[in-house]
Amino acid sequence: MPFLHGFRRIIFEYQPLVDELLGLLVIQDVERQSALESPACLGSDQSQLSAVRRVLERETHSPFYQEGVSYALLKVTELGLVPAAEILLEFGADLSFEDPVTYYTSLHIAVLRNQPDMVELLVHHGADINRRDRIHESSPLDLASEEPERLPCLQRLLQLGADVNTADKNGKTALLHALASSDGVQIHNTESIRLLLEGGADVRATTKDGDTVFTYVIFLLGEMVCSNSEEAQVISRFCFRVTQLLLAHGANPSECPAPESLTHLCFKSFKSHFPLLRFLLESGAAYNCSLHGPSCWSGFHIIFECLCSHLSVSEDDSFFTDLIQKGQTLLELMMASSQAIQLPSNFEVNTSSCRYHGEKIRTLFCSLKQLERSPQALKHLCRVFIRQRLKPWPVDVKIKALPLPDRLKWYLLIDHTAAGQEDL
Repeated sequence: MPFLHGFRRIIFEYQPLVDELLGLLVIQDVERQSALESPACLGSDQSQLSAVRRVLERETHSPFYQEGVSYALLKVTELGLVPAAEILLEFGADLSFEDPVTYYTSLHIAVLRNQPDMVELLVHHGADINRRDRIHESSPLDLASEEPERLPCLQRLLQLGADVNTADKNGKTALLHALASSDGVQIHNTESIRLLLEGGADVRATTKDGDTVFTYVIFLLGEMVCSNSEEAQVISRFCFRVTQLLLAHGANPSECPAPESLTHLCFKSFKSHFPLLRFLLESGAAYNCSLHGPSCWSGFHIIFECLCSHLSVSEDDSFFTDLIQKGQTLLELMMASSQAIQLPSNFEVNTSSCRYHGEKIRTLFCSLKQLERSPQALKHLCRVFIRQRLKPWPVDVKIKALPLPDRLKWYLLIDHTAAGQEDL
């Protein structure tokens, strides 16, 4: 059993050398140690380093010297003792030596302990910057991407040339690690995600299980249902920011299959995710399946389906007003995204299930069908043209700056619930 064999060798064979080296580096004077500001100050005293050199020179030919000095490197890496690590490397410490319990190398440990200077030292001395551990097959960049506190190591690894698109045994890249590790409440890897994307991370990366960059955003949005209002707001802001970053680097939120489509999810729950869905549409996301078109799924169909479903159970006027305003805004955003709208074939709406406000839903649907069948009005064509020329999102500020009458600005803005004429 190699695991137990390695563990016994540490205890009975080379642990005494490791203990002696660490005993020379770690300050025993408690009062003096408490005055130090960081662990990096430990082991930097020249007399300590000289003593370490003398021990290494004395033990060079001992039977278990190589294992001892290499294991000592793991320990000083953990403490961030850069000067001591330089000496151990000078005396032959093996950079590929693995911790017998975790199987991490010194570079992995430097990242886990957030020691960016140690990361740079080890890489400059030949450590494999893309090496994966034997258990989880995590690279140093994967580990750095999983915690916001490790951002300094992530930055350093990218500067040193770490491969941003290598994947582990499950097909998960550093970008997917950063997304999967974010819970939206306590762990926000937003900055890590931004750095990875700017470093060339592929937004089309997919795991062997089919998870994409949007799989994790969709999961967190689902978690909002079970969260309190404060947590739900925090998760929503995180998802919005991450989606902004992903779309800015070419991610497609409307891909097939529908369960993996962020746009599809937001349509299904447009009352809860209205700001995010509005952003997606403003950013040019397809309002139907980007692979198969409206025959697969269509935002128009989902909007009317949701309206009929919600209005069959509630007659609350405030609920209806908010719901219908959001639905109407989304319909206009979809219509304003292209000169010719794409509706599913044989698209019809059955309002018989609507116990309340069915006539209003029917009116919306008839106006939509009329727009599909008739030549487009000049004002509609102008709105499409102007909004497309003002992208990328957000276009609101740009529209308000145009030398146009307020009424025309109001027509261009589309989201009348958020920006009426009085806001201009």
